[in-house]
Amino acid sequence: MSNRFGIGWSLHGDGKSISPGDVVAPNERLHWPQTISIGVQHVMAMFGSTVLVPALTGFPATTTLFFSGVGTLLFLIFTSGRVPSYLGSSFAFIAPVSAAMAGHGMSGALGGIVVSGVALFIIGVIVQKSGTGWIHALMPPVVMGTIVALIGLNLASATLTPMKEFPLTTFATVLAIVVSAVLFKGLLGRLSILVGLVIGYLVALAQGQVNFEPIKTAGWLGLPAFSTPSFHLDTLLVFLPVVFVLLAENIGHVKTVGLMTGRDLDDVNGRAIMADGAATMLAGFGGGSGTTTYAENIGVMASSRVYSTAAYWIAGFVAILVAFFPKFGAVINTIPAGVSGGAGIVLYGMIGIIGARLWVQNKVDFSNPINLMTAGTGLIIAIAITSDLAFGDVKLGGIAMGTVATLVIYHLMRSIAKARGTEPINNDQIGGATHSKIG
Repeated sequence: MSNRFGIGWSLHGDGKSISPGDVVAPNERLHWPQTISIGVQHVMAMFGSTVLVPALTGFPATTTLFFSGVGTLLFLIFTSGRVPSYLGSSFAFIAPVSAAMAGHGMSGALGGIVVSGVALFIIGVIVQKSGTGWIHALMPPVVMGTIVALIGLNLASATLTPMKEFPLTTFATVLAIVVSAVLFKGLLGRLSILVGLVIGYLVALAQGQVNFEPIKTAGWLGLPAFSTPSFHLDTLLVFLPVVFVLLAENIGHVKTVGLMTGRDLDDVNGRAIMADGAATMLAGFGGGSGTTTYAENIGVMASSRVYSTAAYWIAGFVAILVAFFPKFGAVINTIPAGVSGGAGIVLYGMIGIIGARLWVQNKVDFSNPINLMTAGTGLIIAIAITSDLAFGDVKLGGIAMGTVATLVIYHLMRSIAKARGTEPINNDQIGGATHSKIG
């Protein structure tokens, strides 16, 4: 039973130290005091990004933390403890959640999250049986890079109002994030978003932009604010791009962890995707943000050389415990628009550039018109559409339209070129299988 759930850890060496060049494997652990301290580090690493998503979307922070912790434990069980990972809030959900809330409120957004989780889980089942080759054929780097980039670029317009109304707070937050990312070493450097939020908050506080009333009225102990979803046809396509991004993130995470631990984890790809799908589905049914594997926590493992899943069990339980402190959630809800707007500038920009990084890493050849027109058309559509386009009863935003256009144009052009022999097709240039993470 312990092996099935991945909790049968053996003690690494003396349990207190790690020899030079050695690592603590996923199925090993140090003594519990050291393991607990590393688990707390994982909570700190995920914290800034995980609470930023509900701060930007208006979701309850404590509920998001609760399902983040539960999702992490679920992930460890699904993968039998072979893949050390924390499931935090996915930035890819920000745009579709905001769009769905504008039309159907929070319940409509939760319905989209549930459907995304279901789709991801089903794909995970298929991947577990057939492998990932078909995913790479459907979404080669030129397509995946475009979808990731257009999500960030479409969100750019959301930062205009904070820049106009709270310029000092907004740009002070941006400056704090980018400087702290290179100023500090170790864990603090990886917490640049959290550091930027704190400094931006202090700048806003000095200008009287913080309302403390929600903190005064919130209790010290209490249940997270659970909510239920509702389902609307016009929101489903809005969430389609998220599924593609979550796929890439999960496959990339498993591959990265496999390289870091020196283990072949290809046979667990499907289970990792199923786990994230189940965690996202559960969060949607209860009022939390959709989840994804977190790159932030890979940094903690790299610096500590501890890949023990025992530390992630600790992190999951700590996140769940924090969720039962309503005052903590009230503090998150007081984050001013200028602070969240400044963080959004950096975050959305990073998402856009990570999409471009996928092109660079995979040497996508933009002298090939298939690649050039696929990326260019998808990006322009996503950037240009700042409000929904109506197609009968169905309304689609820029991200959904850009994603559909990217997929259709790539596969249409490639099929015609292959049939007519009008364009040489080089899979190394427009195919490939390497993916990056957006956090």
